[in-house]
Amino acid sequence: MVPVILSGGSGTRLWPLSRESYPKQFLPLAGTDTMLQATWLRIAPLASAAPMVVANEEHRFMVAEQLRQVGCVPSAILLEPVGRNTAPAIAVAALQATGEGADPLLLVLPSDHVIADAAAFQAAVRRAEPAAAQGRLVTFGIVPHGPETGYGYIRAGAEVADGVRQVAQFVEKPDAATAQQYVASGEYVWNSGMFLFRASVYLAELARQQPAMLEACRAAIAGAARDADFVRLDGAAFAACPSDSIDYAVMEHTDAAAVLPIDVGWNDLGSWSALWEVAEQDGNGNAHHGDVLAQDCRNTLAWGEGRLIALLGLEDVVVVDTADAVLVAHRDRVQDVKGIVARLKAEGRGEPTRHRKVYRPWGSYDSIDVGGRFQVKRITVKPGASLSLQMHHHRAEHWVIVSGTGRITRGDEVLTLTENQSTYIPLGVKHRLENPGRLPLELIEVQSGSYLGEDDIVRFEDVYGRG
Repeated sequence: MVPVILSGGSGTRLWPLSRESYPKQFLPLAGTDTMLQATWLRIAPLASAAPMVVANEEHRFMVAEQLRQVGCVPSAILLEPVGRNTAPAIAVAALQATGEGADPLLLVLPSDHVIADAAAFQAAVRRAEPAAAQGRLVTFGIVPHGPETGYGYIRAGAEVADGVRQVAQFVEKPDAATAQQYVASGEYVWNSGMFLFRASVYLAELARQQPAMLEACRAAIAGAARDADFVRLDGAAFAACPSDSIDYAVMEHTDAAAVLPIDVGWNDLGSWSALWEVAEQDGNGNAHHGDVLAQDCRNTLAWGEGRLIALLGLEDVVVVDTADAVLVAHRDRVQDVKGIVARLKAEGRGEPTRHRKVYRPWGSYDSIDVGGRFQVKRITVKPGASLSLQMHHHRAEHWVIVSGTGRITRGDEVLTLTENQSTYIPLGVKHRLENPGRLPLELIEVQSGSYLGEDDIVRFEDVYGRG
């Protein structure tokens, strides 16, 4: 059994905490581990091989580093140059898995779900194994606890093997009255987006239902660039692939679809109200993270990352405070956050895409002040890490070491600076920043010039393969 972890989502409904450059699967929303880490740890006891991860190309270093932190080295990190939904993502993983004549069972899981009872989920996967091994495309349906309108539903038919039932029908997200009927009937489960099937069976069904999609995925794998850590899918081939979910492309049309109803404390964390449901609450239903003071409040969610949040006399309200954006919403309206994100994108603003603090493979930077012709950043470089050898056409930079040791290449010079020492990088001069020490390097960078955008970087050498 080979896990396939899908990590290509952007998590816009949890904005402003989740953003395109750092979406929810990389955040510790329901414990100390990030959602990606928790996904692997949950299913590691079942895996007969290291997992494959399908991810956005821009997230490749975060995927590798977060899994490394929990002792996992993926067998492949497949990088999508563009998003094409779940059916192609699973197809390239299946092609990768069968590349040397193997035909494993694939346990396909989103990277951003909560499952409270990991042992029960592991038992359910084992229970579904025989049906999947015999050629069924098994999905895991969640026994509903109420008439939820935010999920698709599956109507389960006759039993085909040890609790696994034929899929009778996939249905779209219902209105409240229809959802109530579904739950009352006992025939319906929530569609979780988790699957177990043999790689060859999925590819055969995709060939029948979506041959153009399969051919595009074959071309993307055949033209992929491979290195020690990543499989970079061929950009042109994958961009030409039709975009569709596995449900629409395969599951709704195949006779091999089956569902195993499970009750494992599942939540897809698809909104702030969903996070409130799984979070630890006080006696008044308040779930708070960070420095929060609440008085006479009920059923509130407050998430802070630094400043004090004070709530007074509120009920069913969500407050999320980040370094550059604050969300205040009624808990019944949090599904509409994606509309706010769409408006911000239409206005060309950066808040939907990136946080003020930006993570890079070498560390991170935080833009702590920005003016007309200047920007101040707090930069952290990991031990042993190095920025690219680069230059800028439009800005000069002044670096002040706060802690640690920095090795600076400036033109033909190589300098070693420590705490309270500084250097100046003139406009147009090649330069590099390295941390040769065993502790993080912290420095303040002051940029000045006519243009301060991140695209004013000309790279000459880069250990991370960035252009």
